[in-house]
Amino acid sequence: MFGAIVAALAALVFAGAAFAQVGQPVDGQIGLQGSVTPVMDEISSFYGMVNTIIIAITIFVMILMVFVMVRFNRKSNPDPSKTTHNTFVEVVWTVVPVLILVFIGIYSFRLLFLQYEYPKPDLTIKAIGNAWYWEHVYKDHDDMSVISNMLTDTDLLKRKLGDDEFEKKYGSLEGTARSNTLYRDAKPLWQDAKLARQLSVDNEIAVPVNAVVHVLVTSNDVIHGWAVPSFGSRVQAVPGRTTATWFKARKTGVYYGQCAVLCGLKHSGMPIAVRVVDQDVFDKWLAAVKEDNLDEAREILASAGTDGDAQKKIASAAKAR
Repeated sequence: MFGAIVAALAALVFAGAAFAQVGQPVDGQIGLQGSVTPVMDEISSFYGMVNTIIIAITIFVMILMVFVMVRFNRKSNPDPSKTTHNTFVEVVWTVVPVLILVFIGIYSFRLLFLQYEYPKPDLTIKAIGNAWYWEHVYKDHDDMSVISNMLTDTDLLKRKLGDDEFEKKYGSLEGTARSNTLYRDAKPLWQDAKLARQLSVDNEIAVPVNAVVHVLVTSNDVIHGWAVPSFGSRVQAVPGRTTATWFKARKTGVYYGQCAVLCGLKHSGMPIAVRVVDQDVFDKWLAAVKEDNLDEAREILASAGTDGDAQKKIASAAKAR
């Protein structure tokens, strides 16, 4: 019976849920995003270990409560014990929680040391939060700057219809009526292009695969937060201060993040898109950006990886801005 109760509770919890993917969230997800860095590997391991302890304690307490209710109710135990003190039980319920916390603490400090002992960098990027977009400066490459703005429903619809037709169809709409209509009409465009709505940007930043990347994080105005879940990176961007994180991505692809601090009106419009590519692709992209040829830079990233069609549509939508 107890097993059936646990199974029913699990079914309720996991009904409609999906396990998170690598690089981006999914609707109804449960758990952390997939890992592609050493830091995120440790975070995922720590997360699993702590959840195992929590679930074990919860099941133990549930079993104990059921046992007490069955064994010591008035009908089963009409003459209750008058025991008021048990040294062994009191020692156990004091020592065991302490040992559990010490065990968790050891793993916590190991993870913290990994996060904050920075290996020698192959690339250093300065991420600057602005209201409301990200600027990434490549410190090792003449302070080359890449500004990323979120792609919107408007961008995709303008790409499809053209500016004149877009204004003719949507120009008279205002407020929620406009945003709801744009969302409805753009939804199939996002799906067809296989783009991540509210996460895709006009100009992705690129880094080489298996490179140690240091990210120096600051802000020009209010407090923002630079966070990419699959990298295990999340750090606040504070005006007048520089904080830091690092990652070493071992798999090519695009990895999305967002501003992780409620920074104001367009907080939800500050996504981060990091494309991890082979070194030769990175070199070509770098040369194009240095020449201020962003269209060519987008095309270079569009031709890299297995999702080239989607990236070409990002490049096309960016041109339509």
